[in-house]
Order: sequence, then C-alpha cells, then structure tokens
Amino acid sequence: MKRVTIEDVARRARVSKGTVSAVINARDTVKPATRDHILEIMKELNFRPKGIARNLKKADRDKSIGMIVKNLSYPFYTAIAAGAKEYASANGYSMVIGSSDDDHECEKRLSHLFSAKDIKGTIIAPIVEGAAEIEHLFRLKLINYPFVLLEDVKGIQANVVAIDNIKAIKKAVKYLIETGHKKIVHFAGPPQSSHTQERIEGFRHAFSESPLVFDKEMIVSVGSRYEESFAKTIKYFKDRAREDYPTAIVCFNDHQALAVMMALKQLGVRVPDDISIIGNDDIYYAQIYPVPLTTIRAPQDEIGKKAAEILIRNIESSTILPIERVLLDTEFVVRQSTKVLNS
Repeated sequence: MKRVTIEDVARRARVSKGTVSAVINARDTVKPATRDHILEIMKELNFRPKGIARNLKKADRDKSIGMIVKNLSYPFYTAIAAGAKEYASANGYSMVIGSSDDDHECEKRLSHLFSAKDIKGTIIAPIVEGAAEIEHLFRLKLINYPFVLLEDVKGIQANVVAIDNIKAIKKAVKYLIETGHKKIVHFAGPPQSSHTQERIEGFRHAFSESPLVFDKEMIVSVGSRYEESFAKTIKYFKDRAREDYPTAIVCFNDHQALAVMMALKQLGVRVPDDISIIGNDDIYYAQIYPVPLTTIRAPQDEIGKKAAEILIRNIESSTILPIERVLLDTEFVVRQSTKVLNS
C-alpha cells in the first residue's frame, strides 16, 4: 500500500507543501478556512505527518507505541502499562512509557515528542486538575494521530478505556448501607476529573436506592495527591465535633485512602473501629496498608490490554475507525478496613 505523503495532501488541497507543513506544526500563518480545508483533506487521505506516518513496507520492524501516565510510581499505572506492553509485544510493537508527573506542560511536551518521533500512537492518562489545557489533545486529533485516553476529557471526542465508576462506587456504598452505616461521606478527587464526577454520581445513586437521604455535605473535595489529601483530611476532622464524625469514608482511590488512614492515625481515630475506609483501584500494596484496605478492584491489566488493542487497530487501519468507549466492570474486595455495624 502506497504511503500518503505531504505532497499528496498539497496536491489534493491545491496548496503548497509549505502551507501543509504550517498546518501540521500548528503555525498561525495559515487562514482558518485554508487550515480547515487542509485538515479535511488529511482526514480523507488518512494522512499521518512525517515522523508518525505508517510505512507498511517496514511493518515488521521499528514499530512502537507510547504511553503517558500521571505518575509512574503509582502501581495502578504500572499495572496498566504492563498489560499494554504485553499486548503490544504480542503484536509486534515495542512500547515507550513517559510520566507527566501530574504536570500539564510535561504531558504536552511528551505528546508532541511521541507524535513527532515515529511512535505510531499513544495511550494517555490525561491530567485534568485545575484549568486543564487540552490544546495538545486537539492537535493530535487535527493531525490524525491515533491515541486512546484512560479517562473522558470534556470537549475531546476520543477512544476511551476506563472502569464503570458509577457502578463501582454504587456497589461500595450499598455495601456500607447494608452493613449498618448511616453516616457515610465520599472524599472526592480532582474536581475537573470525569472519574471524580462519575464517582460522585455513583455515590448519589446508591442513596437514591436506599432509605437514607443524600446531602451535598457528604461530598468532600480532598484531591488525589498524598500531601493534599492528608492535609485536607486533618482539616475536615479538626473542624468537627467527635459526635459528628462519619462512620465510613469512600475514597477516590487507594492512594488517597492511605493518606486518609495516616491522617486519622495522627488524630487518634481508629480504622475500622471508629471509621471504616474504602478505597478504589486495589493497587498491589493495598492489602499491606496499616490496615488492609477494603477497595474496588479495577482490572488494571485488562485496561492496558484493551487500550493497546484499540490503539493498534487504529494505527493499522487504512481508514478512520469509529470512536470506541469501553467501560470495564470492577470487583468489590472486602478486607479489614471496614466494620459491620449491624451484626
């Protein structure tokens, strides 16, 4: 199959190669109407710019995909990366992994580097804290660069592989209600994250199907980083009388749950005797926390494999494929960090 070149795009669009190059590199020297016309031609021809164009004659060598995670030291992402790497390797691709370290600019630089250096496509765990900048994701879409997100990003129509957060949190809260808990709160993650909003929605759904009444005060914005979660947990409890403490906390993820546990220990609050804790992810060391953590087990290996499968399918397709959104089921794992109150 003949590879589509920049010359082919220029010829079809009836512009110079320099104008096409300016569009590819997001320069502001091209009139919007001309840019849009060129982008449409690129999509029609399924053109990938130099550095990311598919050379099918070399399909058996030098094939690689990328992965950009938020924090490579967090086991949730290392497990996903392992699954993606296994699938990629079985299909003839090597994998390059970069960590954005929870920094927007770093994620942007990595996405540009990967798209420019013949890495055929990328799996991205997007940063969505604060005023999330998504121009780099728009640019990847504009140049027809294949990528798969591990979370929905508002305003971006893209392939996504994630867990069913609403169903997962709903299951955890229903367990607490069924075991006698009435004073339950949810320590939420980053406000801009779709995962945060979905988990809040799951929390609300669980109450709507129970005799208990939901109150917005049950949602506490704590964040996902350890230091932030620790400090906000300390503040939350110091601002309350002991009799107003919840009997259970459903945490945004296992990392946050550890910070909450350590903050409660500093405050002299016992887990689970005084407060039950539920996490989310089931990272591999959750079972060796100070108190083994009851949590929601995400199929991390499967997430990685499915993301790599969708990515490679898009890389190797000669036509633009329909967008896929895959939600995977979770498993609720009960350990010692929760206490039954109605036994």
